[in-house]
Amino acid sequence: MRLCFFSTFVPRMNECNTTMNSQQHTLAAPITISGVGIHTGQSVTMTLEPAEPSTGVVFQRIDLEGAPSVKADVDFVTETNRSTTLSNNGATVHTIEHLLAALAGCEIDNVLVKLNGAEIPILDGSSQPFIDAISEVGRKQQDAIKTWYTIEHNIYFTDEEKNVEMVAMPSHQYRINTLIDFNSPVLGTQHASLSGLSDFNTEIAPCRTFSFFHELEFLLKNDLIKGGDLNNAIVVVDKPVTDAQLETLSQKFGKEKFEITSEGYLNNLKLRFPNEPARHKLLDLVGDLSLVGFPFKAHIIANRPGHASNVAFAKKIKEHIKKTRFKQNVPVYHPDKPPVHDVTEIEKILPHRYPFLLVDKIIELNETTIVGVKNVTYNEPFFQGHFPGNYVMPGVLQVEALAQCGGLLAIPKNTEDKYDTYFLKVDNCKFKQKVVPGDTLLLKMELKNPIRRGIVEMRGTIFVGSKLVCEADLTAQIVKRPN
Repeated sequence: MRLCFFSTFVPRMNECNTTMNSQQHTLAAPITISGVGIHTGQSVTMTLEPAEPSTGVVFQRIDLEGAPSVKADVDFVTETNRSTTLSNNGATVHTIEHLLAALAGCEIDNVLVKLNGAEIPILDGSSQPFIDAISEVGRKQQDAIKTWYTIEHNIYFTDEEKNVEMVAMPSHQYRINTLIDFNSPVLGTQHASLSGLSDFNTEIAPCRTFSFFHELEFLLKNDLIKGGDLNNAIVVVDKPVTDAQLETLSQKFGKEKFEITSEGYLNNLKLRFPNEPARHKLLDLVGDLSLVGFPFKAHIIANRPGHASNVAFAKKIKEHIKKTRFKQNVPVYHPDKPPVHDVTEIEKILPHRYPFLLVDKIIELNETTIVGVKNVTYNEPFFQGHFPGNYVMPGVLQVEALAQCGGLLAIPKNTEDKYDTYFLKVDNCKFKQKVVPGDTLLLKMELKNPIRRGIVEMRGTIFVGSKLVCEADLTAQIVKRPN
């Protein structure tokens, strides 16, 4: 194994956390790791490089023509036999789960993984070498918001044939409880738990993969673990084994004759934890669930997990988040609560007046997010000429309402009488349904990146009740008013 680090230390930026948001992170410097793939036996060198915000984890096969890449996403999983494999655009990468678990444990959101082979190096069979390498260079905070998603209700997955049961329950923490039961007198029933990602590096990352002796013999005979050397796997011996079998195994790996410990393990390795096999299954689960593609928080309970079940479960979680993510962004509006700014205070900040002031009050305001309210009535002047008899609020005015709300977020505090905001462009604008008299618009604007040199990039959404009616990306410039 060879670990190489480039660049000097880069100081970590201060993190800014909100209720369900934080900053995205990438590596502070490139990392090069070399090793052997356990299944292919190929020597592989991979380099982990910093990536732009919202890139995610991308694997690139630089040994292939055109250097094709595949994103770490459950939609691109093509094989789950003994490990997790991704394939897309002609790029295939095997045994990704240990590296993905390490990136999740270190909360690295964006990284480009360049490989000159088809498989991630197995190293010691755990995530610890990857954790050590990432810790050496550190991580870098990026100018982009990381949105954590929660789930609305329990999500279940079962496989009766394999006796697998999994559930993801609503929680504001990322927690996992696992159980393994192979009907083995050596392993018995083992449990492992993770109370939060902050504990992953010490409690889960060092735990190595494991195999049963009888499985190991089969894999060797069929040349299915070309890169295994028994320094990267715990071997469970729960069936009678002859001296001849031990001798054959010893010769295969060029070792002195192996022995069986009193606990029922081959003496090639010493356990790092009494329940190391269960902890490793939890490690695999963390890596496989990162393929959901959305940062999410839930309490996961997994009985008898495996790669195939993990991936199927991840698909269900991803499907749920895609269906409900807009609902999770819906602001909570309590009309009886005093607003942050009422309309008279808004007039002191914005230059707009009737009939063009389109924000009635502000109900939420922090460093990155603002929520405003616009009550749409029959008396709006634009209804006189816009579809008379079929009153519809013009889409351009919906975007204007978002823009005014964004101006209230962007203008520096306590200098409201000195600055205006001028919007430069609108991208990805979509209108989902009509806005009609009687609707109450909830106008939500979120900073996509910190404000730099007076340029503000925001994501805007408008809700009526729990329904999304409009969304757009808006860019504005803060301009100082003339004296």
